[in-house]
Amino acid sequence: MYNLAMAPATVLRIGELSKRSGVSPELLRAWESRYGLLRPTRSPGGLRLYSADDVERVRRMQEHLASGLAAAEAAALATDDTASPLSGPAVDPAVARARLASSLDRYDEAGAQAVLDELLATVTIDTFLAQILLPYLHDLGERWKRGEASVAQEHFASSVLRGRMLALARGWGRGVGPQAVLASLPGEQHDLGLIAFGLMLRARGWRITYLGADTPLATVAEAAASVGPELIVLSATTAERVRPVRAELRRLGKRYGIGLAGPGFVDGDERALGGRVLTADPIGEAERVTADAGVHG
Repeated sequence: MYNLAMAPATVLRIGELSKRSGVSPELLRAWESRYGLLRPTRSPGGLRLYSADDVERVRRMQEHLASGLAAAEAAALATDDTASPLSGPAVDPAVARARLASSLDRYDEAGAQAVLDELLATVTIDTFLAQILLPYLHDLGERWKRGEASVAQEHFASSVLRGRMLALARGWGRGVGPQAVLASLPGEQHDLGLIAFGLMLRARGWRITYLGADTPLATVAEAAASVGPELIVLSATTAERVRPVRAELRRLGKRYGIGLAGPGFVDGDERALGGRVLTADPIGEAERVTADAGVHG
């Protein structure tokens, strides 16, 4: 999660709290008045001043909202200073993946959603994505290649997980943080890894403009010209998706910061295409591009 930690004695006005959290001042005031999320003190001049505890409660509120909770429930958990709801009992990622796979392989959407509910109430978004969901998707692809999972099972699992992830992504274009545009290259239909990376960026304060699978680069350029992103992330699972658009990628890389995600890109593409090849460590890459964009905790 985007690190909002401060020294204990630090106090902030609401504008600075908004910048650190990516939450608008208007929404922060609403959370304060409706749910008692923030507990400011007053300066001699009557200004509200917010503490490190307020910052931590905003962070917890964001995590609970990202897990799909309603605002009132998220605020109730975020203001419970006696416990850390997200720490919970230890979760074995391998066991969690096996439980998820069992439900999805049986086309049991209710069972899969129950597993997802439990996980998202127990672990952070980063842990869920990096240790459970992305490895599960990799395993599913390998099982499909070996004939151990059918096309129907792969499509069903992808549909359930895409729906859940896009629900978590609701509102990820709001805020005041740096802007990222995300898209898959023309012909590329696999976008779950890209959505997961967008959620990791959002957890670190980014605003996301998501263009989806099979996106012409002219469309990416058009969106970028409109929103002025600090970063464009483009994904491809095979080199065949990259070869026809290399010249367009080079042109785009001369104008914007480009992240090249997925096994379709190789190390040499960083220099050849003017972009940054993102490694298989999504949390590390989310942290690095956030640091490069000047987002500080």
